[in-house]
Amino acid sequence: MATKPPAGDPVQDAPQVAPPKHAAAGLPAIGYTALVAQQQMGVARATRTLLKVNQKDGFDCPGCAWPEGDKRHIAEFCENGAKAVAEEATLRRVTPDFFAAHPLDDLAGRSGYWLGQQGRITQPMYLPEGADRYEAVTWERAFEIIAAELNALDSPDEALFYTSGRTSNEAAFLLQLFAREFGTNNLPDCSNMCHESSGSALTETIGIGKGSVSLEDMHQADLIIVAGQNPGTNHPRMLSALEQAKAAGAKIISVNPLPEAGMERFKNPQTAKGLALGGQKLGDLFLQIRIGGDQALFRLLNKLIVETEGAVDELFVREHTHGYEEFAAAARAADWDETLAATGLTRAEIEQALSMALASKRTIVCWAMGLTQHKHAVATIREVVNFLLLRGNIGRTGAGVCPVRGHSNVQGDRTMGIFERPAPAFLDALEKEFGFAPPRHHGYDVVRSIEALRDGKAKVFFAMGGNFVGATPDTEVTEAAMRRASLTVHVSTKLNRSHAVTGRRALILPTLGRTDKDVQKSGKQFVTVEDSMGLVHSSRGNLKPASPHLLSEPAIVARLARATLGTRSTVDWEEFEKDYATIRDRIARVVPGFEDFNARVAEPGGFRLPHAPRDERRFPTKTGKANFTAAPVEYPTVPEGRLLLQTLRSHDQYNTTIYGLDDRYRGIKGGRRVVLVNAEDARELGFADGAYVDLVSEWKDGVERRAPGFRVVHYPTTRGCAAAYYPETNVLVPLESTADTSNTPASKSVIVRLEQSATV
Repeated sequence: MATKPPAGDPVQDAPQVAPPKHAAAGLPAIGYTALVAQQQMGVARATRTLLKVNQKDGFDCPGCAWPEGDKRHIAEFCENGAKAVAEEATLRRVTPDFFAAHPLDDLAGRSGYWLGQQGRITQPMYLPEGADRYEAVTWERAFEIIAAELNALDSPDEALFYTSGRTSNEAAFLLQLFAREFGTNNLPDCSNMCHESSGSALTETIGIGKGSVSLEDMHQADLIIVAGQNPGTNHPRMLSALEQAKAAGAKIISVNPLPEAGMERFKNPQTAKGLALGGQKLGDLFLQIRIGGDQALFRLLNKLIVETEGAVDELFVREHTHGYEEFAAAARAADWDETLAATGLTRAEIEQALSMALASKRTIVCWAMGLTQHKHAVATIREVVNFLLLRGNIGRTGAGVCPVRGHSNVQGDRTMGIFERPAPAFLDALEKEFGFAPPRHHGYDVVRSIEALRDGKAKVFFAMGGNFVGATPDTEVTEAAMRRASLTVHVSTKLNRSHAVTGRRALILPTLGRTDKDVQKSGKQFVTVEDSMGLVHSSRGNLKPASPHLLSEPAIVARLARATLGTRSTVDWEEFEKDYATIRDRIARVVPGFEDFNARVAEPGGFRLPHAPRDERRFPTKTGKANFTAAPVEYPTVPEGRLLLQTLRSHDQYNTTIYGLDDRYRGIKGGRRVVLVNAEDARELGFADGAYVDLVSEWKDGVERRAPGFRVVHYPTTRGCAAAYYPETNVLVPLESTADTSNTPASKSVIVRLEQSATV
C-alpha cells in the first residue's frame, strides 16, 4: 500500500538556527538516509533498491555525476543520492483523483517541497484552454495535441525542446534528432545555466569542453584546489576521493566565500575511522574569498609563478602552448593591492597558496557554480587554465581541469547533441546517417528561450525532465513568458512548480525513472549515461514501474516524432522504441568516441571516452595548441550599504528538488527563507540576528526585484557578501545579467539591499 504524503504545506518562515558544523557525513548521514528511505519506500524496498545504486549491474544514481571507481562499495551512494532515489522509488502516487482535488491555483500556491513530496505521477494529464485543473488523457490524444500544435507553427523555430541532465544518452540523442528533423536547433538545456561557462572557456583554451582528469588522477594528485564548490552537500561522494588523495599525501586548498563542513573534515560513514575516530581532516588551507574574486586570485598567482625562477615548465609551454608572451605581460601587471581588495584575502594567505602550488608537481583544480555563474565567469576559468598550463599540469597523471558537473548525465546530453549551437561536423554526420538536412542556424539557449517566449517568438515549450520555471532566473519574467505559450509539455516523474505555471494548454507526460524496469517489444532495456569524467556506462532499473500507464523517455520521443513527422520522416522511430540497441548503433556512427557502442558498454563499468589533451597532450584548438589568454581582470564592485548575494543549495536539496527544510551543516532547521550575512555587516546595516528582511536586487534597468520575508542569520561569510537558497531567490536574478560569451545567468553575484520586512 502506498504511504501517505504529508498532510499539508509546512510553514517555512520560522527556522531554528544553530552554529554551523565543522565536519560532514558520519552517523547523522546514515540516520537520515535510513529515515528518508523508510518513509518513502519501506524497509524491504529501500534495501533492495539502494543496494543497486551505482553498481555495475544496477542503475545510475539520478543525483550528481560523480564517477565510480572500478571497485564498488556495497553502499555506493551518499546521503543526498539516497534522497534522490527515495523520491523516485517512493510508494506515494499522484493519480487523476489528486488533480481533481487540486486545481491549478492550489498547486501554484504550494511550495516546491510540498509538490515534490506527493509522489510519482501515474497517468498523462491534460489542461485544456480555460480549464482550472488537469484531467486524465490517453497517450494517443496527448501526442495528437502536441503534433497538431507543432505542425500549426509558422516556423519550426517557434518550438523549444528543453532537456534536463537526468535524460539518458539514448533519449537525448532521439530528442535532438527529432528536433532537427522537425527543423530547429532550439535545444536549450540545464548546461546553459550551470557549466556553459566551463565549456566555453575549455573549448577555447584546450580544445574540448570537458574536464581532463579521471578519478585515478584525483587519487594521485599532489595538490587539489576546490574553488567555488561545496562537495559536502552537492557532490558528497567526492569527499571519498579527497580522503583517498589525502591518505596518499595530497594537499587541499578550498576557495570559497563560505566555510563548508565537508571541506574541513569528512567522517566517512563507510569506515571505522569515519564513524568512531573523528574522520579525516581535508583542508590544508581555506581561502575565504570575496564573491567573484577568483579571477584576480589566479591572475596574481600566475604573476608570481611567472616571476619565480624555474617555476614555469618551459618545455611544455614551448611545445604545447600558444600566446604565452601576451599572457605573461598581462600577468606581470597584476597588482597586489587590487588583488587583496578584490579577494578579501591577506598577503600571507596568497603566499601560502603560492608555496603549495610551487611544491606540487601534479595539480588539479576543481570548480562548480561558484566560478561559472558570474559576468566574468569564462575569463575566470581561462585564468584557471593559465595557472595549470604554466606548470604543465594538463595531460599529466594526477593533474588537470576538473569542472564538477551536477546532473547525472548533463555531460552526456551535450555529447549526444543537445546544444543550440551544434558543430558543423556533428550536423554533417547526422545528415549522412539519416538522410535529411538538419538546420544550420543557431537556436536559443535557456535565457534566449525565455526571451523568445516573452516576445511571442516561441509558442510551444517541450521539456524532457527538469523544473524549468524553478531553475531559471528572473522568476516573474520567466513565469509571465511561460504563460504566453500556446502549449507547455513536461515529461516528468514527479510534480514541480513548472506544472503549475503553464501555457494556454498544458500536458504532463509521466515517464519511467532510473529505478524502474524498462521492458519494450524486444525485451528488457537499459540506457547509458556519461559521468563527470567522461566514463560511459549502462543503467538498469530493478523496480516495477509506478504505473502501467508510464512510457520511457525514448518511447515518448519516438511516438511524438511519429505523430508529428508522419511519412515525411526518414527515421525508423518505431524500431528505436522497440530496441534501444538500435539507437546506440546509430550513435556509434554519428558521435566520435562511441564506435562499437553496444559491445563496449556491455563490459562491466563501461568505457572511457577519448580526451586528446589528457590522452595525447594534443589540443584540438584553432591554433593546434593549448591557448594562454590575457583577459582584463574583473570582479564585482558593490555600492555602500549593499551586499553581494550568491544563490546556493541547502543540504536538503538537489538543484530545485527540495527533500526537506533543513540545512544541517549550516545549522538551519525547519525553514528555507534565510539570508546568511556576516555579523559585522548585519550590525552595520542595523539588522540583528533573527530580524526579518526583504531582499531587493539592484540592476541597471531600475526594475525592483523583491524576495520578501527572509530571516537574517549572522554567519561567518566573507565581509560584504551574503548567501540565500534558490529557487526562492531566483526572482532577484535579472534575465539580462549573464556571463560574457556563455550567457549563463550570473546567479552568484547579485547586488542586493536589505529592507525591514513588512510581511513577517
